[in-house]
Amino acid sequence: MAILFQYNKTSLQKLEREMRIRLQALPTLAAKETALRLEVHKAKQAVQELAERLRRHTEGAAAFNRLWHELPEDLVAVSDVRLTAVKIAGVAVHRLDRIVFSVKSYSLFGRPAWLPDGIELLKQQVELRMRIDLARRAVATLENARRKTTQNVNLYEKVQIPAYRDAMLKIKRFLEDEDNLAKSAQKILKARLAQAEAA
Repeated sequence: MAILFQYNKTSLQKLEREMRIRLQALPTLAAKETALRLEVHKAKQAVQELAERLRRHTEGAAAFNRLWHELPEDLVAVSDVRLTAVKIAGVAVHRLDRIVFSVKSYSLFGRPAWLPDGIELLKQQVELRMRIDLARRAVATLENARRKTTQNVNLYEKVQIPAYRDAMLKIKRFLEDEDNLAKSAQKILKARLAQAEAA
């Protein structure tokens, strides 16, 4: 990364200020990266746990598999999904608050006896699948935020801070050389003036 600067004290002060800002921000970014890495790990475990719950629930409902064709298609519908926005390490993700189902009225005498239990199983299946979907989206969002934070940490640590140090060193050397040349020129001028007075 090429930093534009001039060989003067004002530019040196500006570079020092910019580097100080980056040095102060670096620990915060590194802490955020660590927190996001931990949260990504937790979110992936949550997805695995939900998937395992869904698998166990599906196995438990296997007895109903041959009966599902008796369930009318329009009997149960999702009427509302309520989500809650949660901030995890400064990143907003959505969590399932609740699902509102609408169940059409049906005759208990004209339908199979297992239908109320089947409706509850269906609701649980839908809720678990929705929780898994939202958890996977949260993992993707957190992973993306972690990747961007890692890029910023690397940019500061490996590119910008060394570039600012290098530019500041160049300016300091130039100013020192200029100062030394000015002092040498004064000494030479004094020596010549002294020779001219002596002659």
